[in-house]
Amino acid sequence: MKGTINREKLAYFGNLELLAKQVVEGFITGLHKSPFHGFSVEFAEHRLYNKGESTRHIDWKLYARTEKLFTKKYEEETNLRCQIVIDCSSSMQYPQGQEENKIGFSIYAAASLIELLRKQRDAVGISLFTDHLNLHTAARSSMRHHRYLYAELEKHLEEYSKNARKSTAAIQALHDIAELSHQRSLVVIFSDLLDDPERLEELFQALQHLKHNKHEVILFHVVDKKSEVDFDLENRPYQLVDMETGDQIKLQPNQFKEAYTGAIQKYFKEIEMKCSDYGIDFMPADIADGYNTVLLTYLLKRQRLH
Repeated sequence: MKGTINREKLAYFGNLELLAKQVVEGFITGLHKSPFHGFSVEFAEHRLYNKGESTRHIDWKLYARTEKLFTKKYEEETNLRCQIVIDCSSSMQYPQGQEENKIGFSIYAAASLIELLRKQRDAVGISLFTDHLNLHTAARSSMRHHRYLYAELEKHLEEYSKNARKSTAAIQALHDIAELSHQRSLVVIFSDLLDDPERLEELFQALQHLKHNKHEVILFHVVDKKSEVDFDLENRPYQLVDMETGDQIKLQPNQFKEAYTGAIQKYFKEIEMKCSDYGIDFMPADIADGYNTVLLTYLLKRQRLH
């Protein structure tokens, strides 16, 4: 199972939280049937009692069964802080007119991560950027906060479906997020990385700013691999439109395919290698592949951090 969204339920309920639960439940069921059987996806409701702290919250019923002292965990307690960052520039609206585009994939993946974080009692915040930082919330673990995040994601999903042109300023946004995220966090970024190639070094300075502030970083490269990387288009004339500037170009794909695929693969490979050098987890995320790779990457990273 890829970790997909039931579109009929989306049309009927229009509830991102419900759909995120659907994805996560399917993901966990799939884990139990996969080589990852036994992987830790049980979510503790208790923690061991530490000598000297108040006995108020000890679970005495659990003590009677185990002869060990545990205290109940509450929503404000957290094991990890996660900041989910989504590039909402116009290039993320590609492919236009299709059921799933890059921004939709990123928002559904983020919602599914929020549900998984909730199950693990981890704190989560979101940051959305275009040519500036549109939204930045602190990481919290309360149910009220989670519902606020779902509402914001739903609002932005609707807004970005209107296809308004929005440029990107990922470099400044990442610097701002590094400054605003005061506590050590796992920063999960969703972006198609279609920024100015001439500013690649500046992009990595911004990512290094996050690392310098003791954050761990996962970078999901969101892409429609078939058309954007493989350039797998019909052999007929196309008019291609830059979704951020509106610039247009007419071409016959087969005349440019070899040069294009070579250049784009070289560019993304350079990003992947730089991520490795900077200690950043780089993960391609093809929108045709569903959300399970995103969830599994997060769980494996979380296991390494704890």
